[in-house]
Amino acid sequence: MDAADRPSTAGQRLSAPESFGVSTLEPGQRPPGQPPGRQVPIRVQMLDDSQEVFQITQRSPGKGLFDLVCAHLNLTEADYFGLEYQDHRKMTVWLDLLKPTLKQIRRPKNTILRFVVKFFPPDHTQLMEELTRYLFALQIKRDLACGRLICNDSSAALMVSHIIQSEIGDFDETQSWQHLLHNKYLPDQDAIRDNIMECHRKHAGQTPAESDYQLLEIARRLEMYGVRLHPAKDREGSHLSLSVAHTGVLVFQNHTKINAFNWAKIRKLSFKRKRFLIKLRADPAQSAHHDTLEFAMASRDCCKVFWKICVEYHAFFRLFEEPKPKPKPILFTRGSSFRFSGRTQKQLIDYVKDSEFKKIPFERKHSKILSNSSASPHSSSLRLQVPPENATSGSLTDQPDSGRLHQDTRSNGLEDLPEAALPTNGFKDDMTKQDAIRRSHHGAEPNQHLLNPENSEDSPHAADHAVTNGVLGGPGADGPDIPNAAQIPAVQTFSPLTSPLLAEAGYVRNEDEEEARRKKFPTDKAYFIAKELLTTERTYLKDLQVITQSLQNVAKAEEAFPDSVRVLLAAHYDPFHKFHQGFLRETEQRLAQWEGRSNAHIKGDYQRIGDVLLRNIQALRQLTAHLQKHPECLVELERACRSSRKVEALCRDFEQQRVCYLPLYVFLLRPLHRLLHYKLLLERLCKHYPPTHLDFRDCRAALADVSEMVLQLQGVMMKMENFQKLLELKKDLTGLENIVVPGREFIRLGCLSKLSGKGLQQRMFFLFSDCLLYTSRGTTPSNQFKVHGQLPLYGMTIRDSEEEWGVPHSFTLSGQRQSLVVAASCAAEMERWVEDVRMAIDLSEQTAGLLPPYPPEHKLSDDGAEEEEEEELGGLRASLERQCPRGNTTVHVCWHRNTSVSMVDFSIAVENQLSGNLLRKFKNSNGWQKLWVVFTNFSLFFYKSHQDEYPLASLPLLGYSVTVPAEAENIHKDYVFKLHFKSHVYYFRSESEYNFERWMEVIRSATCSSSRPALGSRKDLY
Repeated sequence: MDAADRPSTAGQRLSAPESFGVSTLEPGQRPPGQPPGRQVPIRVQMLDDSQEVFQITQRSPGKGLFDLVCAHLNLTEADYFGLEYQDHRKMTVWLDLLKPTLKQIRRPKNTILRFVVKFFPPDHTQLMEELTRYLFALQIKRDLACGRLICNDSSAALMVSHIIQSEIGDFDETQSWQHLLHNKYLPDQDAIRDNIMECHRKHAGQTPAESDYQLLEIARRLEMYGVRLHPAKDREGSHLSLSVAHTGVLVFQNHTKINAFNWAKIRKLSFKRKRFLIKLRADPAQSAHHDTLEFAMASRDCCKVFWKICVEYHAFFRLFEEPKPKPKPILFTRGSSFRFSGRTQKQLIDYVKDSEFKKIPFERKHSKILSNSSASPHSSSLRLQVPPENATSGSLTDQPDSGRLHQDTRSNGLEDLPEAALPTNGFKDDMTKQDAIRRSHHGAEPNQHLLNPENSEDSPHAADHAVTNGVLGGPGADGPDIPNAAQIPAVQTFSPLTSPLLAEAGYVRNEDEEEARRKKFPTDKAYFIAKELLTTERTYLKDLQVITQSLQNVAKAEEAFPDSVRVLLAAHYDPFHKFHQGFLRETEQRLAQWEGRSNAHIKGDYQRIGDVLLRNIQALRQLTAHLQKHPECLVELERACRSSRKVEALCRDFEQQRVCYLPLYVFLLRPLHRLLHYKLLLERLCKHYPPTHLDFRDCRAALADVSEMVLQLQGVMMKMENFQKLLELKKDLTGLENIVVPGREFIRLGCLSKLSGKGLQQRMFFLFSDCLLYTSRGTTPSNQFKVHGQLPLYGMTIRDSEEEWGVPHSFTLSGQRQSLVVAASCAAEMERWVEDVRMAIDLSEQTAGLLPPYPPEHKLSDDGAEEEEEEELGGLRASLERQCPRGNTTVHVCWHRNTSVSMVDFSIAVENQLSGNLLRKFKNSNGWQKLWVVFTNFSLFFYKSHQDEYPLASLPLLGYSVTVPAEAENIHKDYVFKLHFKSHVYYFRSESEYNFERWMEVIRSATCSSSRPALGSRKDLY
């Protein structure tokens, strides 16, 4: 086509030369693609000081370059790292992953980007990969050398000694001296050179991976760990420095932390010109206004740089998922559009756990020794690497130090217990070393040269791979030949990398091994009943120690605690602790003999438990006089709290300790409740055994003895339970002088909607034998419920109001001076409330005149009751599964789950306590976690092992449903049950059919309303 015949373009019609850059594209046309090969080289300096060149296109975003660097390193946990560089203002800034790289770096040929650690987690055990820990160790080494990580001489010498151990291996005086002369690890290294060498002498046999681990363990405890200071001034002009960490914003003065603002206290971070602003949430206990802190920085750019890293730190450590981009405004923009890009820490941990990665060998550039990371998998000998303190034949999770490294469950918003923090093996804790070695190698990949040798036979990191993937290698894969236990040198120890968070992860069994293991152990139902006795006895003894050890230690340290109460508790609870220690020891021995773990079974028939129970219950009868004194202990402790504010504060503070995972007064009732458990266990044994069985006679005699004790103490028990419940409700309520009135009995508490001029309003109702209270959750720091009104039951009537008001499940309560219209959440809930109220009205008429008169009926305003409810509702609902210990009482759980419980429900929950090992799995995860689980007080409490002093997490079950997984859920395991509430789903797997049925039974007693008996059938209890 000739030029004259071509249609004119838009540029020609505008008389614009082509070189002016005016678009000559017609509507619908696209510009031609960039010619291939137009790439720009970018230099990146790695943490080992090497430099690499990466080719990127001109329009490539920062994420493209960052992904190239991570792919070059074969780095999985990449989100902890970032790329920093000096911009044209000579300021160190982070490369924005969303913006084009070349728009941020103006002179790429003269700019070197540095690959460094960006986010420092509070606990290095959250780092799953050895390569990640190695890179963190290089970052610590760099921070020490440049003087950024400031610490005392002893810590500095110890850290440098671990660095040298990883680089040159075991101590040799001449070699170590020469190495320190030619390498600078500290600004003032010469002054402490002797200390460094002395520390290095103690690290003999330590591998580079272990040295990295120990280095991070020391560094994470330092105040300046991960701190990057940004100079600022306060309003008085004093020179300060600001920094950001996983906990929040920190303030330093001369490298000393002088203040910290947690994320929970910060309402907003912003900057205006040179001023950096921290807006804090109002503290109701002090003032209602919001405090704003102001810091002056060198320039607006300095403010913006620090503000950006604060935004990213908050998102990475506090959010569950990456924040979504804001929609672009049509006309005007206001504020910065910057947002965090990448996975959050939670997403990263879940991603690593749920994905399978083959670990590729990496080279330690500065290491002169052949480490497991760079050696050929065929050139290393088989070693067991376990810390000396853990080198036993027992389970690693049962060691005393297993709780040393776990992170505080209340950090980061109290998330659910991380899967990677728990072992994934089966149920038995009594595995030998030889079994552990064999199981850790079963199913290893045949092509071992493709893997990091740390995952092969000599690796502490085989555990890491097992935690992540749940299995080692593929099904049917052949592992290397394993020497027997006698061939393994006794002097070699486990790596600290396997303890505690990776403990037992290498002990992965396939299904055939699991089945074979089960067949070795007894399958008789009596054995599982005896094992339930053992597991619940362990929990009971721990609960006794809360009174006999923890509380008494606190009481001894406080002069304000009355001696009379201390003596009373010691006199009547210590004998039970001593007795049950012996009982537990005898039960453990019998179970060991029953399972064949002892040669004693050769000498006689020990596959029974009735003789042990009979002997100990007869001895327990001698302590009946102490049991009858327990109500006096409860009353005296409450009287001491009421008469002394110091004692009250002491008990309140004790309840906030993690060891006190239940209300304090509940532990005082444990000895009485334990009698009920013995009775129920013996009833099941007698029902199981035929009359001709050897164990039947002993079980029946023991059942007769314990039934007589329960009948004798039943009145005492019921009075104590009611008194304890009234005392607990007293702590949850405000606006009422005294709820503990002689003769008053608690019947039910729960959530109902009250009909008013504003419509239906959520209220918490408390039904007693003489009155009905209705409340709303207050704004106090303890979230107490504020009493809005109380209605006497005497003379009250109740009628159905669904047709009258058109509100489903509604009924009217008509008192002598006031009427209320309330609605339940469902028909079953309404039926329970109506039945209980009618029974309570009958009780009030029978006891009319017996109760002391209480203050005249009062009604408070409903205005403002809902102001703070919606603000906190979402956060508290989400945290109910994670808070521990006693972050939410039963009252708060009922409020958020919109349900109710009665005194009969509490009594049933007491009878249905259970403990034992379970495997837990989340909805979107692959692996199963081994947990020690305790069911009590309508909640599941999770421990790493039965030896732990306190739970790591809890799950209130009110409102949950318990079912068996459907076929579509692809849970192809035996004995699995499912717990779900709205979007929360958990799977639990038990070790036997008996345990599966027991867990389903006890959990249904707390979760399924249909399993709770009608209150009228037990009306005589009131």
